Amino acid sequence: MLTLARHLFNDDAGFVVSAELVLIATICVLGLVVGLTEVSNGVNQELEDVGAAFGSVNQSFRMQGLTSCKARMVGSSFKDHADECDNENDISCNLGPQAESTGHTY
Repeated sequence: MLTLARHLFNDDAGFVVSAELVLIATICVLGLVVGLTEVSNGVNQELEDVGAAFGSVNQSFRMQGLTSCKARMVGSSFKDHADECDNENDISCNLGPQAESTGHTY
């Protein structure tokens, strides 16, 4: 038993491989974090583009009234007013964290 323990203690063949694997795993994790951040920014920008496309759809319509000698139909109209954040480039992913304001108004 003592011989086996001494043999395992003196065996360092796997140490270099373990250190290399830790280094490779660290580089991979850092690359994944950077890559996922860029994917997140890209998804946010594409969703903002989709939202801007929906916001720019012209929803106003107008129907003229019709009249004849026996019937009459009145017209109708609708006008869509601009909503908040209907413009493009409302989302900015490149701003750093903002400090909270200390003044509260209740």
